Amino acid sequence: MKLALELAKKRKGLTHPNPTVGAVIVKDGKVIGKGYHKKAGMPHAEVKAINDALSKGFSLENSTIYITLEPCCHYGKTPPCTDAIIRHKIKNVVVATLDPNPLVAGKGIEILKSKGINVYTGVLEKEARKLNEDFFIFIKKKRPFIHLKLAQTLDGKIATFTRNSKWITGEKSRKYVHLLRKHSSVVMVGVNTVLKDNPFLTVRYLKTKKQPIRILIDKDLKTPKNFNIFNSDARTVIFVSQELNKEKLNEYKSSHIEFVRLSLLNGKFKLSDIIEELYKRNVMHILVEGGSNLITQFIRENLFDKLSIFIAPKIVGEEGISSVGKLNISYISDAIKLKREKVRIFDEDIYLELYNPHSFDEIFKT
Repeated sequence: MKLALELAKKRKGLTHPNPTVGAVIVKDGKVIGKGYHKKAGMPHAEVKAINDALSKGFSLENSTIYITLEPCCHYGKTPPCTDAIIRHKIKNVVVATLDPNPLVAGKGIEILKSKGINVYTGVLEKEARKLNEDFFIFIKKKRPFIHLKLAQTLDGKIATFTRNSKWITGEKSRKYVHLLRKHSSVVMVGVNTVLKDNPFLTVRYLKTKKQPIRILIDKDLKTPKNFNIFNSDARTVIFVSQELNKEKLNEYKSSHIEFVRLSLLNGKFKLSDIIEELYKRNVMHILVEGGSNLITQFIRENLFDKLSIFIAPKIVGEEGISSVGKLNISYISDAIKLKREKVRIFDEDIYLELYNPHSFDEIFKT
C-alpha cells in the first residue's frame, strides 16, 4: 500500500477534479503490476495496473490488488473498475479508504464481495485520505478545498511598515510553496498583493505537466497590462465588478486571460459568489496566497480548510503589516482554534500545517 500511495503522489494536483489514485498487484509475493491515474478522462489506476501485469504475460487469477481509493462501480468517462477486477479473477482487494462520492461510497466494495472477492479496507487510511483531502472536501461540501498560505515573521508580520517583504522566509520555504502550487487547481491573490509584488504565481523550480490557473481579485482592474500575472505562462481569470466598463476589459483581451463579472456588496465581492463560480468550473483546490485583506476575509467567514504558515525567526515590530487583520475577537475563548497536523523545519524557518477543525473531521473521520 505504501508503494501504491507513492504512485498516487506522483500525480497529486494533476488529476483534478478526479482524485489521485495508485494501484499495485501482487502474486506469489511479487509485484506484477503497477499503475496510477494520470488525469481526468484517462484509465483509472486499477486498469493501468491490470494492463501492466497483462503486458508482462502474468495471469491475474488469485492475485491481490492494493488500491489507495475504493474502486469505482459506475460508468463515467471510463468503465467501472470493479468490472475489470471481477473479469480478471483477482482474488483479494485491499483498499486504503472508501470513496466519498455518493456514486461509489461503499457500493464498489459490496459489488466485489458479492462476487466472492475478499475485500480488506482501512490500510494506511489516514495517509490515503490526506493525499486526497481536496477531493474529500470537494465531494462532501460541494465546493473547492480552500488552502490559505502565509509567510510571516515571528511577530506575525508579512512586511515592514514600508511594505518591504522580500524575503521574509528562506529559499527552502519559498521552494516548498511551489510544491503547494503544483498540488493546487488555482492560485488566488488580491489586487494589492499583485500591485506590491508583481508575482508570476506559476510553478517554478519543479517539473510539472500543468500550471495552476491564476485567480486575481481586482474589482476595478487596477493591475497594469504589462504585469507578470498576465503573461502567457499560465491562464489567468480575473474577477471584476459587473459595473466595470467593457472597453477597459477589451484592452486586456487575450486567449489566456478571462474575466468573470460579479456584483458587489458594500464595495466588495462576496467570497461565496467567487467560490460558487469556481466550483461550477470544477476547481477542486484553491491556494490563497494573499494578501492580508483576502486571507482575513476567508478566516473571518470561516471559509477555509487548511492553513500553511511559514514562520521566519525575524522580528519587525508593531508598525509592520500583520498577516491577519481585524477579526473583532473580544475573548480568548472565542479565538479561532486550529488542528495542528504537521511541523517541519526549512533551514531556519518553521512550517506549520494547520486545519480548520470542521474540515479536519470531514477529511480524517472514518
